[in-house]
Amino acid sequence: MVILNRIYTRTGDDGTTALATGARRPKFDLRIAAYGTTDETNACIGMARLHCASEDATVDAMLGRIQNDLFDLGAELASPDTGEKLEWEPLRIVQAQVDRLEAEIDTLNKGLGTLRSFVLPGGTPAAAHLHLARTVSRRAERLMVELAGIPGESVAKPALKFINRLSDFLFVASRYLNARAGGDVLWTPGQNR
Repeated sequence: MVILNRIYTRTGDDGTTALATGARRPKFDLRIAAYGTTDETNACIGMARLHCASEDATVDAMLGRIQNDLFDLGAELASPDTGEKLEWEPLRIVQAQVDRLEAEIDTLNKGLGTLRSFVLPGGTPAAAHLHLARTVSRRAERLMVELAGIPGESVAKPALKFINRLSDFLFVASRYLNARAGGDVLWTPGQNR
């Protein structure tokens, strides 16, 4: 249970922040960057949802579930598995969350045409915001993979699968929304030479 009755604590004034376990890390720590970037992804999705509510209620509902899952992912990254017994059961991304993303990707991708070029970020307002969220989620993934490669650090496989699938979902959702509004914005190689 999260209880926030005071927003500023002054404990971070020294350039550190606390993990959920109570351990303090520098604010530039890779683990902090990883869950901070998942939070940034979540904020980008929130911006997309401002437009999705009117463009497509189904995609908006999917994004709402993803936003909640991103908080689960942030909680997991803030509670590293050190092998020590904790007083609470830490949140972990589970395979069912990955499976749901894959099913939703398949649902949205079903009616889309085959791509013959790369897609430029743009189109409808919601699609453009989803492209931004996609690029931020890819950055979160790179940070998580880097973190997982550091001796003494850990990132569970379902979490890595989830963040990888998320960028795929965001890409397909942007294509789905653009298809309903006239189609993808495609890259034309060398167009301005």
